[in-house]
Amino acid sequence: MQTQPIRATSYIAGEPVQNNRLLEVKSPYDGRLVGTVTTAGAADVEKAITRALATGTKLTRYERYQILEKTRQLLSEHRKEIADLISAESGLAIREAVYETGRAHDVLMFAAIECLKDDGQIFSCDISPAGKARKIFTLREPLNLGVAITPFNHPLNQVAHKIAPAIAAGCPVILKPSEKTPLTAIRLTELLYEAGLPKNMLSVLLGPTNEVAEPLVKDHRVDIVSFTGSVPVGKHIAAAAGYKKVILELGGNDPVIIMEDADLDKAVLLAAEGAFRNSGQRCTAVKRILIHQKIKDAFVEKFVKKAGEYTCGDPADPETLVGTVIDEAAAICLENMVNKAVAQGARVLLGGRRRGALMEPTVIDDVPRHADIVVHEAFGPLAPILTFKDIDDAIALSNSTAYGLSSGIVTNNMDDALRFVKELKVGTVNINEVPGYRIESSPFGGIKDSGLGIKEGVIEAIKCFTFVKTFSLPW
Repeated sequence: MQTQPIRATSYIAGEPVQNNRLLEVKSPYDGRLVGTVTTAGAADVEKAITRALATGTKLTRYERYQILEKTRQLLSEHRKEIADLISAESGLAIREAVYETGRAHDVLMFAAIECLKDDGQIFSCDISPAGKARKIFTLREPLNLGVAITPFNHPLNQVAHKIAPAIAAGCPVILKPSEKTPLTAIRLTELLYEAGLPKNMLSVLLGPTNEVAEPLVKDHRVDIVSFTGSVPVGKHIAAAAGYKKVILELGGNDPVIIMEDADLDKAVLLAAEGAFRNSGQRCTAVKRILIHQKIKDAFVEKFVKKAGEYTCGDPADPETLVGTVIDEAAAICLENMVNKAVAQGARVLLGGRRRGALMEPTVIDDVPRHADIVVHEAFGPLAPILTFKDIDDAIALSNSTAYGLSSGIVTNNMDDALRFVKELKVGTVNINEVPGYRIESSPFGGIKDSGLGIKEGVIEAIKCFTFVKTFSLPW
């Protein structure tokens, strides 16, 4: 368990920022000081951009591989330290923090592997009547500069998912992590420096939005902004960024849809894991449990019993399954959503109580389809249950919100499964799995208010941090 407060700093191309402005990072669980960060200002942003664009020796593919692979090894060596740090600053249960280090390990591994692969194509030009005896070749070249803005949830893995692909592509990047969980992001940055990353390839800046994030987003020298976070902020970035690539991974209101033929034990496990893991603070968490009306009572009985096993308490306790949400304000918001749902006719079957930033895993039945907890994203361990009468109703209900990120379907009927794949307006459909299932190299992203349809995941993100150049030769 991390006990002594950490003294961290923003970095400009590996050099600590020099000023007296400190950001305090406190535990959401008990309010203790976890660490401080020396923050940056507008002048530091200009320095970081200038250093990133300074000419230097370009890394070969193998050198990029070596840096990412060495970082992976360092992360493994420091796994306990970093897991403790994640738990301390975010309030996540320590077992979730340990799990997250494993995910980030895979991100670094897959990004390193991609460095060793060719990424070109060849097109013969004599395949039409008007063709010539030539061949067209493609290659990918890195963008000049990227900006990555990351959220508080998954404070290690979200950062790794942006930084590792940028490095694999050879694109310098300036990282602006969440001010709520900056210490983990800074620690990963230090591991990358230790692994041999040229300092101009990466800066990490914390500071006021108007002095750091806004100038980075708007600067014409930045070729790409990759953002993960809330819908309002994402849309603001899209409007402010101007003529550059914008990658948005925003919110979700993901359903698990349980059909009449479903294996109830599997459905109960998937619904509970999807709703309560990571304190429900995932864009792909189960936000709505949609259950066929014929099996609703049997499901609810089993689900309430299962949900009661998800102990809520001290994040540092290995027996705790659900830690805090990010802060007390977020917990109060969740508590208000539950109370409003009850006022609209819903019934709390389990939980519903808040203590500081701890929000108990909460099961809510008879939730109206128009309730705020259904229409809007509830970013916490809440499990609202709604019924549907048939597959048409299930599809319509699933598609009824502004979001379109992911979904999980529990069924043994292949025809139904294929209908969901074809007709759900989401980026991912997982059959007999939670909405959030993926591997770190597979494409990931949503549509509608969940994003612009541009995918992340290691392979797709590497493409985002590059552009395609074509050339042709006589053949």
